[in-house]
Amino acid sequence: MASHNDVKKLLKKLDVIPSILARLAPAEDTLIHEFASLCLAYLSVEYTSKVQIFELDGLDTLIRLLSSPDPDVKKNSLECIYQLVQDFPSRAAIRELNGIPPLLELLKSEYPVIQQLALKTLATITHDAETRLAHRENQGFEQLIEILGNNELNDLHVETLVVVSNCMEDMDTVQLIQQTGGLDKLLQLAETSTLPEVQMNAAKAITNTAQSNENRKILHEQEVEKTLVTLLRVDHEGLRTAACQAIAIMCENLASKDEFRKLAGIQPIVQLLNSENAEVKKAAALALSNLTNANHLNANAVIEAEGTEALVQLLTDQMVGAVAYAADVLTNMCTQEALRSSILAQGAMQALTEALCSTDSLVLSKVVLAVAALACDSDARTELRNVGGLVPLVKLLDSKNDEVRRNACWAVLVCASDEPTTIEMCRLGALNILQEIHLSTSRKNNFSEAALQRLFDSNLSIKYSFTGFLSSSNKITDGFYDYGQVKPDHKMIILEELYKQKVNQHRPVVFLNAKPPEPALTELPPVENKSPDSPGGRSPTPSKNSNKDKTPSKGKSKGKKEEEKTKEEEEIKIPQEVIVEKKQWLLPYDPIFHSLITNVTKSVLPLPNTKEQVVALAVFVAEKMGGPVERDRLHEFFWELHVSELKFQLQSNVIPIGQIKKGTFYHRALLFKALADRIGINCSLVRGEYNRAWNEVLLADEVPKAPGKLFPPKAYAVDLMHSPGHLMKKNSPEAIQYQCI
Repeated sequence: MASHNDVKKLLKKLDVIPSILARLAPAEDTLIHEFASLCLAYLSVEYTSKVQIFELDGLDTLIRLLSSPDPDVKKNSLECIYQLVQDFPSRAAIRELNGIPPLLELLKSEYPVIQQLALKTLATITHDAETRLAHRENQGFEQLIEILGNNELNDLHVETLVVVSNCMEDMDTVQLIQQTGGLDKLLQLAETSTLPEVQMNAAKAITNTAQSNENRKILHEQEVEKTLVTLLRVDHEGLRTAACQAIAIMCENLASKDEFRKLAGIQPIVQLLNSENAEVKKAAALALSNLTNANHLNANAVIEAEGTEALVQLLTDQMVGAVAYAADVLTNMCTQEALRSSILAQGAMQALTEALCSTDSLVLSKVVLAVAALACDSDARTELRNVGGLVPLVKLLDSKNDEVRRNACWAVLVCASDEPTTIEMCRLGALNILQEIHLSTSRKNNFSEAALQRLFDSNLSIKYSFTGFLSSSNKITDGFYDYGQVKPDHKMIILEELYKQKVNQHRPVVFLNAKPPEPALTELPPVENKSPDSPGGRSPTPSKNSNKDKTPSKGKSKGKKEEEKTKEEEEIKIPQEVIVEKKQWLLPYDPIFHSLITNVTKSVLPLPNTKEQVVALAVFVAEKMGGPVERDRLHEFFWELHVSELKFQLQSNVIPIGQIKKGTFYHRALLFKALADRIGINCSLVRGEYNRAWNEVLLADEVPKAPGKLFPPKAYAVDLMHSPGHLMKKNSPEAIQYQCI
């Protein structure tokens, strides 16, 4: 009756457990023991009943009944104990009450149901390390190996292997099983058993054993790799999953990685990527992830096994783990340049872009790393832009997950290796997000700082506007423009948009471009009716009866000619219209700036030392920008009026630097930096306040003060305004005066 739920509830209300435990006293009859223990077994299914039995010391009574001569009493008591040990207090208590020996004795029972219950109970309690020690001290492991070696007991092998799997987490047990030959029996059972469930649990036992480095060495010595590769070929999804998991953990041993490849184990794992079972695909991807980690030969083996396509397809799988591990494998393979092109050809960038929209943090962190690994090549970065991958990548910079945000910063750092990608990421707000991260003490990391610096270095116009500083290693090239100082939260406008704006009252943008325009494409030649006799000529409407076509009436002929003429004109117009549509905006060429470069190359570059070159270049820049201006007469130097006239004359807010004839501090400093970079003079450009800017150069003493000793170079600010060519020591009073109003 106690098996019925309503009866159970009523018995609990009547509080019958103390009475039932009293009926289990040694003085009671065996028949009473049988039914009392059966009643307890039914009641112990519920948590409250288990707690009450434990608090009333019922576990001690039940352990005593395991030695009863009646098999039913043993079974019922064992079933109740099995329910009790699902809770941690009972697991510790059964060890303290010396319950391990009677449990092991029941393994010799002639009744399989009792043996199975004993094994299930042992499987539960051996999760505890101290219980495993007591189990080993009572020679329990030897009994388990005996069961595994007895083919007549193959119905117990599955449960036995679960207990063995738990016990083999201890290194002492592994050494014991190796010394007694039990490990050989375990591996042999895994290979030769005809029951996939047995093989599966054997693989799980290997996985648990391989958790420590020492155990992995022991397993490698026993050639466990050969066993696992054999298990991969058994047509059972659970077994293949367990084998892949075991291979994954064994790959922590470097020798095992190579051994799996030598045993041709990579190809069957690659084939499992196409399995219809999600768990199998996930386990296979995990195994390949560990196999290819820091192992180029295994990565090549994946390519040879034609695994690239399967891995790319797995990126769009619904199982989160499979996507993450597939991305991991691709990341490992991308360390080799030869493999990256192969991966890219399979459409990996498109698949990775789709995976970047995942909501799972593990997937995002792994996929972002794969994008970074693949984006080492310019072709991959171009494809990333074309498939729209930069949009989700930039969004991940603002992720709340630390690992995802850190990996996204790394990917941006890699992608910012070329100007088009950098400009696009800045347009999408990457620079603003990275600056916000830089200002945060909790979100900032080394990769975010490096990514921010890389974005700046890849686009010096942006760097100068946000930081107000260009180092000597930052070389200004054609296309650079000075937008002016901007705040960290300000979004910069690209030069093309600035150029297309109407003239306004804002500070003009100064740009540099000494690159002559490319020769214009020749216009399409007019379509003419060439005679067939002309070289390469062909009649527009060839006809065998051309002579006969001349006979129609003049009216019809004239109308036909007009129709043909109209068609020809339309044919000519169509490609011209297409050309106009495809025409891109080009930065205007500044021939004056080009000539300035030519002049300094001829006059300044040949000078014997850097100091003379700096002085000569400073004088040259000052002459081109209106000459020297005394400090007291700066207010009479009307450079603003001159620049405003240029804006009106050009009808643009963007002015080429070569056309500025009256330039103030920031004009001259920019021109000096641009010309110095062209002729190889190392100098920096520093922006100050109120239209101030200056250049700093490092100069060494021409003649050492002490013979045979060289001193480090000193930094000087270059005067371009008052006494052109005068060098002022950095941070000296005169330098500070030059830099401030």
